[in-house]
Amino acid sequence: MPTLEKRSISAGRLEVTVMGLGGTGLGNMYHATDPKVAHETVHAAFEKGLRYFDTAPVYGFGLAETRLGEAIGTLPRAEIVISSKVGYDLVPIPDSEVKPVLWDEAPPFRADFDYSRDAVFRSIEGSLKRLGTDHIDMLAIHDPDEAIHFAKGEDPYARSRFKEAMEGAYPVLDELRSQGVIKAVGVGINQWQMLSDFVEAGQFDYFLLAGRYTLLEQEPLATLFPACERKGTKIVIGGPYNSGILATGPIKGATFNTRSASQQVLDRVAKLSGVCDRHKVPLAAAALQFPLAHRLVVSVIPGARSIAELEQNLRYLHWPIPGALWSDLRSEGLIDPASPLPALV
Repeated sequence: MPTLEKRSISAGRLEVTVMGLGGTGLGNMYHATDPKVAHETVHAAFEKGLRYFDTAPVYGFGLAETRLGEAIGTLPRAEIVISSKVGYDLVPIPDSEVKPVLWDEAPPFRADFDYSRDAVFRSIEGSLKRLGTDHIDMLAIHDPDEAIHFAKGEDPYARSRFKEAMEGAYPVLDELRSQGVIKAVGVGINQWQMLSDFVEAGQFDYFLLAGRYTLLEQEPLATLFPACERKGTKIVIGGPYNSGILATGPIKGATFNTRSASQQVLDRVAKLSGVCDRHKVPLAAAALQFPLAHRLVVSVIPGARSIAELEQNLRYLHWPIPGALWSDLRSEGLIDPASPLPALV
């Protein structure tokens, strides 16, 4: 059976494989995933050495957790690390009520933000039932900025539930960790600025940072990452392809932060892709391996909707990349000079 390197996410309590399976595809993000294919993909991930699976109640309004739970029901639970999240309250709605287009063929719920103590316990209970398990290894406060995808110059604090999250959700998760019910407490978010406040306000084992430390962006290096090192907070990288463009390249219709990429982003990705092409390395392989060079980063969790996508991600993870590629990216000013580089081959 294949093995993947594991890294510690909470000292002495928990390790995760350097690649995990992101759960949005299991929740029908953008378009529906066949239930049988979802089940087979989870099993293939386990067979190929992945032991870390990330999910959340809001992914498909419970669908992702349900599918993951059904799939792992026949796998050795003790070998698997599951991370889920709190902060969204799933409220039943009539079938006639319009649901958000993000989740295709979703169950009849809407997701309301609620970080109160009661809501957190209710959320955990619901997750346990859908996952069909008696414990969840890692729990994160989810989207305390209400899932803002802001552009440069926009205010990352335009919608902030930081106070609610720290006063309601954090004490619950901290208690459960101290009791040994969960092994790691985190925050899952699409921006790094608010994490700079969370890292000082509490003792977090990890931040699930989606899309902000990638081959395309390294802004957290200067301020957030030093604070995380000081506090012992590790980083899980979600969205290593920046929601698409680092996998597809700068093609027409490429997405960045779930939106159509701007010309400025397309131009920068074209330069990154050009360097990769010179060294005969897929852009996606460089994108997947780059974040793992930082000692804070314990795992990258790209999504996969099929066994084929999963296998492609694993090929990218193990793709031999010459040191000259990383040197060229640095010398051409395409990555922050302070970014640690993967081991040279």
